Amino acid sequence: MSGGVDSSVAALLLKQQGYDVMGVTMEIWGPNAPEAEDGSCCGLSAVEDARRVARAIGIPYYVLNFRDVFEKKVMRYFAEEYVRGCTPNPCIACNRYVKWEALLEKALVLGADYIATGHYARVKKLPDGRYTISCAATAAKDQTYALYNLTQHQLAHTLMPVGEYTKDQVREIAERAGLPVAHKPDSQEICFIPDHDYATFVQNYTGSDPMTGNFVNDRGEVLGQHRGIIHYTVGQRKGLGVTFGKPMFVKEIRPETKEVVLGEAAEVFGDRLICDHLNWMAIPSIKEEMHVTARIRYSHRGAPARIRPAGVDRVECIFEEPVRAITPGQAAVFYDGDILLGGGTICRNQ
Repeated sequence: MSGGVDSSVAALLLKQQGYDVMGVTMEIWGPNAPEAEDGSCCGLSAVEDARRVARAIGIPYYVLNFRDVFEKKVMRYFAEEYVRGCTPNPCIACNRYVKWEALLEKALVLGADYIATGHYARVKKLPDGRYTISCAATAAKDQTYALYNLTQHQLAHTLMPVGEYTKDQVREIAERAGLPVAHKPDSQEICFIPDHDYATFVQNYTGSDPMTGNFVNDRGEVLGQHRGIIHYTVGQRKGLGVTFGKPMFVKEIRPETKEVVLGEAAEVFGDRLICDHLNWMAIPSIKEEMHVTARIRYSHRGAPARIRPAGVDRVECIFEEPVRAITPGQAAVFYDGDILLGGGTICRNQ
């Protein structure tokens, strides 16, 4: 229970369906934690909101300490990926290793059969016995992209009751039940960086220099100096710190030379990528070329593509038409209709 309306309604729905429900909030902060903005899933006020909801629903409520695993699997990963010139997605890491791996292990020890969350997605068991996730009833809130890395064991012990509803319906359910968070704003920011200053966080966390260097073009010509590669991501236009007389965009980040490659708008489009660290849901693996819909970031609606094996634990994805800003470190997630096939981490854009 994050203290938000979605997880609160998830608990309420399960209670109404006859489940024996207990509420849990994961404590991920140390004693000097920043307080995130209102609506954060991990702000210090979330515990009090979740406790009030549990009291209203009439379920037991606990706060469990997951500080160490969150620091190691989410914060450290986030900082190290930026230093490598990649753009990570901390929510994907948190879902796999904290909310599911660590919390599920604890839940099973406590005697629970499932963990349940307020994610907008639906767990589905296929005729061959495999588990996967299908898209939520509302495309506007669908969260399947950030859940592609869950394992079969985790999915078999997961319930996502709000996946059948729209956001407006969820708020209506909460209001009718008198839940105190019925109109609480949604979380938007990365919970451990409430001021959105990723570069300062990375620099302070790693104690490293910002890796300043040159802006260059594809021909290697120096266009100017940048503040450090941790300040940039592929596709970025604003905040470059240098004017060029025309719009310029980050095309590539080269940590080994501390160069940030810039290009014009058309140069940021690409039609293929390689991804690794694969996780499959609806299928056990990929044996031959498949036609899919591929998403390359959380906000990407998806585009028609072909995927095929590209070596051990690697897949090549070729889009029918070029897509904008294929970004190393982000996830490439593959769908067959509304069924999530699997995905991996983008390691190369071509």
